[in-house]
Amino acid sequence: MNSHYLILIILWIVYYAIHSVLAATSVKIFFKKTLDKYFRYYRLAYSVFALLALIALLRYQYSFPSPTLTNLIIVKYLAVLFLILPGLFIMLISLKKYFMLLSGIRSIFTPVSVPELKVNGIHKYMRHPLYSGTILFVFGLFFIFPTLSNFIAAILLTLYILTGISFEEKKLIKEFGNDYLEYKTQVRGLIPFLRKHESKKVNQSIFEG
Repeated sequence: MNSHYLILIILWIVYYAIHSVLAATSVKIFFKKTLDKYFRYYRLAYSVFALLALIALLRYQYSFPSPTLTNLIIVKYLAVLFLILPGLFIMLISLKKYFMLLSGIRSIFTPVSVPELKVNGIHKYMRHPLYSGTILFVFGLFFIFPTLSNFIAAILLTLYILTGISFEEKKLIKEFGNDYLEYKTQVRGLIPFLRKHESKKVNQSIFEG
């Protein structure tokens, strides 16, 4: 394997590892005790760091030539229609609802509220819409720009999301108990399916950390 791709894989793994560690409950508790009143800036600092690190990583990813895996024009059109547009739509809906929380901007101006569990809007159809939209969008980009580097990034992102969901759901079950367990039995995680029974109204906190 070309050393560029090996480095790229390592960098993505390190990026996701740091992302997970900084989002871990035990780490946030540590910083809450250490930072005291300044802890309200933690999520915002975390978001800025993640964004800057992502920009640096992507800059490296596109700093070297990568072979094209396919070049079918029809594939590009299909990718836009069935991956890019749906993925972008789902991401925008999710970000519109959770941007202030996920970015950490809300915590600067208002106290952190106790999470409340309810299913509404897009969460009636999937438990992790932002993850679903992200996977669709990233693979859509791969089919439009089908380089080996983009394929590696898309695969690693998908593996990270699937792994992260398993840990996040354990956290949600611990936090919300039977309410989340019932919600989980009635609504798919990533792929929306119509259900015969309506779930209880519960509020989902996605992409914690």
